[in-house]
Amino acid sequence: MGLKPLIETRFERALFASRWLMAPMYLGLIVALAMLVIVFGKELVYYAPKILVMDAEDVILVVLTLIDLSLAGNLLLIVLFSGYENFVSKLDIADTTDRPPWMGTVDFSGLKMKLIASIVAISGIHLLKRFMEIGEVDAEAPFNEPQLYWLVVIHLTFVVSGVLLALMDWLAAKTDKH
Repeated sequence: MGLKPLIETRFERALFASRWLMAPMYLGLIVALAMLVIVFGKELVYYAPKILVMDAEDVILVVLTLIDLSLAGNLLLIVLFSGYENFVSKLDIADTTDRPPWMGTVDFSGLKMKLIASIVAISGIHLLKRFMEIGEVDAEAPFNEPQLYWLVVIHLTFVVSGVLLALMDWLAAKTDKH
């Protein structure tokens, strides 16, 4: 009686095929990436004509905003490529010369590390922008000391979370696999 029952085989095939239910989510992330591109373009078009009347701090804030959007886009690409390849299907683009070398090599652990590193970088840039706005009377969204305190606490929480995730991955790599 070495053959699996027909019901079990069909169930396992259906279970394996269910990974394709994630595909619409990845399509949604592509739309989100397009939204980021539009916001990036809108910011660039808005500030580029003002460059000659902006002071250095304002230019730095604009550049930090653009970097922030770029990092968010990179984060989306990492999730799109790695998530799709790890959980849905391999991308059949091996012959493409533009294929990044990390594609197909980032496992779930590496994806977690890239995600937390991106989140820490985005949080750090946002925090830096807020620090640069200290003392500005015409800031778009003035903030107070408790808000700044919470921004620092949240950023440090992301940093500590990243360190703990890295430590857990390091410990898991050092233990014997069963």
